Amino acid sequence: MTDHDHPSGRRTACRGRRCAALIAAGVLLPLPALTGCSDDTRDTAVATSQDIAPAPRGELKNGGTLRWAVDGMPGTLNAFQSDADTTTTRIAGAVLPSLFTIDASGRPQRNADYLDAADISTRDPKQVVTYKINPKARWSNGTAVTAADFIAQWTALRGKDNAFWTARNAGYDRIAKVEQGAGAHEVKVTFARPYADWRSLFTPLYPRSVMGSADAFNDGAREQLKVGAGPFLVQKRDAEAGQVVLVRNPKWWGEPAKLKKIVLESLPGDKRAAALANGSVDVAAVDQVAAKRVASARRAASHKKAGDGNAAPPGDKNRSGARSGAKTVAAENAVLRGYTIRKALEPAFTQLALNGSSGPLADDRVRRAVARAIDRQALADTVLKPLDLPSRPLGSHLLMAEQYGYQDHSDALGGQDTGAAKALLADAGWKSDGADRQQAGERAGAPAPDAGRADGDEDGLDPSDDYGDESADDRSDGGYDDGADDRNPARSGRGHAAPPAKGDREGVRPAAAEAPLSFTGAVGSEVQQSALLRQSASFYKEAAASEKEEADGDTESAAYAKYKRYKKRAAQALGAAELIETGQAPHLPGSGGHPGALHAAAERRADAAAAPQPAGHKEARIAAVKKNGRPLTLRFVLPDGAGSEQLRTVGRQIATMLGKIGIQTSLQRVSDASYFQDHIASGDFDLALYSWPGTAYPATDARPIYAKPQPAPDGSLTVEQNYTRVGTDHIDQLFDQAASELDEGASRTLMAQTDARIWAAAGSIPLYQRPELVATKKTLANVGAFGFATPRFQDIGYQK
Repeated sequence: MTDHDHPSGRRTACRGRRCAALIAAGVLLPLPALTGCSDDTRDTAVATSQDIAPAPRGELKNGGTLRWAVDGMPGTLNAFQSDADTTTTRIAGAVLPSLFTIDASGRPQRNADYLDAADISTRDPKQVVTYKINPKARWSNGTAVTAADFIAQWTALRGKDNAFWTARNAGYDRIAKVEQGAGAHEVKVTFARPYADWRSLFTPLYPRSVMGSADAFNDGAREQLKVGAGPFLVQKRDAEAGQVVLVRNPKWWGEPAKLKKIVLESLPGDKRAAALANGSVDVAAVDQVAAKRVASARRAASHKKAGDGNAAPPGDKNRSGARSGAKTVAAENAVLRGYTIRKALEPAFTQLALNGSSGPLADDRVRRAVARAIDRQALADTVLKPLDLPSRPLGSHLLMAEQYGYQDHSDALGGQDTGAAKALLADAGWKSDGADRQQAGERAGAPAPDAGRADGDEDGLDPSDDYGDESADDRSDGGYDDGADDRNPARSGRGHAAPPAKGDREGVRPAAAEAPLSFTGAVGSEVQQSALLRQSASFYKEAAASEKEEADGDTESAAYAKYKRYKKRAAQALGAAELIETGQAPHLPGSGGHPGALHAAAERRADAAAAPQPAGHKEARIAAVKKNGRPLTLRFVLPDGAGSEQLRTVGRQIATMLGKIGIQTSLQRVSDASYFQDHIASGDFDLALYSWPGTAYPATDARPIYAKPQPAPDGSLTVEQNYTRVGTDHIDQLFDQAASELDEGASRTLMAQTDARIWAAAGSIPLYQRPELVATKKTLANVGAFGFATPRFQDIGYQK
């Protein structure tokens, strides 16, 4: 699983069916604290809705090539096919007409390059939308954009002809007819049923040469687009080189593209840090490792200006190796200083999904108890605070926090309340028959959201958040397997866990903290060494926070002594990491261990810790609730990929929270390849974490996600994209009413009512909006973290 996917093309290729959940594409983007890593010329205030280094066209050069990293070669160039992906979307946005684009607040806006006007001209007896096409709009073969193109697209997508292998027909199936209007540049679309989201239609618009026949639709546009009508055209799709090359469209009638060429480079997430270090890409959505390297390079430059040296200490027998390593780091830093990090809230949210099809979660009282036990604010803090992005839980299933019309409807379910959660369980028949040891559990449970931040972190870079911060245990009761850790601080180097000590199981990972501070686990490259040391620092900081809480102000207690010792060790590890990052550290001795083996050992210990514990186990926080003698145990399925460390951290935090109301949670790690199809889509889970993209058209796009599953003729259940299997007839009715309501205010009111009902059903619990992090060359403008906004490709360019 990668950290970089769901990039900046804001309209998903299969919008209307929301493509697939963002689970095979970076369910959760673990990000470092990046305060202070921005370009010196930028305002320090972070734009939360988009961050693209805006600049007037007059300040940009004419010409240049932009190398843009994408996750892979597009499966098809036809955005309406089932295997269309985000790269398909990006290409379509650059080379095809978009009649309406999306602005930063998530609202559709008429695109004047293609439309002079587009309005509902008649409402009664039928809704009629009249489009007035810009007379200058022409396809690259010289023919005008006309009603014939609209008619061909409607015919292909309306769902009446099975010869067209379409992924969706939402909206097109409501159209009664499409015809030419008063002149060649006017199109009239008459709807059989009113459609509020009519602006979503005919974007992207394909030429009739693609939409006019099933063969052309199914096969003709998969690997090539011979005709386009955007500021760029597809020059070639080179599968062997892993590139799609876009060039200026000489027939483009709008403001000419500043760039001469855009090369979309297929580059997996785990190779992007290296690509940035050698300068082979100009724009890339990045993971925490690549982002941290950019920040480290800037700090290294500051240290050099301050007079810090890079040489090893005199007499060090490894100083020649250290100097060689320092030269490598210095060379990489020189390249990385040419980049900056753009960050914003991505229009996508991570949710906790509760499978209500069977088992305990089929009871809505149990689902609501799970939801009321979760501290969503703490989870949002874990992910968003280190980025200085607004740390607030998302309050809507249908709109993002920065989106026009957003309202928090979580009150329909209720906030975190342990007492209320226990009462709901008791009402459903799940009761505790043992002593409540919650107080002990809270002492030894997960640290508070700010517990990982050490005193004196002056640069705003919290090392506990730099490379993910997973707790070491998969147990549901909130306990930890001391010494086990699942962190993966760098894709190029696996995580490191200090060896456990026997007989000490109090607090947060005290066994790991009691182990001697050793740098011998920091194997591999300087980047790996730095990452692993920062992870060790976060280990000790968490242990220190736990001991400080245990000491409760008693400076003479053993807990306070441990707190001081752990805090010192955290500072030592952090200091060593910073020396490496600035090229000042000598070669670290004893690096004979293999990082993969260390990571595997940590994984085995964590998996062993996740196994059910015997009755009376002293880590139990609260006696498990039972019904008919059977404990309430939920299976929490999470992906096992290297890019999902922080996702698993959030999963473990949730398990700890559920443990406090007596719900046991068995965490099951599954391979990335099987996570979605074999578990989420098939319903083989009780709890799961995955993400959905935001949309400007929730009445259309969100309906299949929350629609009530319906029995199929063969006896199976048709769930569309509602993988929680939780839905109601009332929710479906509200979606239908909102989609047919042409008064925008009334439609928003219906959507608000829908969202409240979805909250009350407690099948999906939004946790937080995901962060978006993009590395760009410092000289680039009008590109970066787009947020909701549709990229304006002709305005992207290099500053003069």
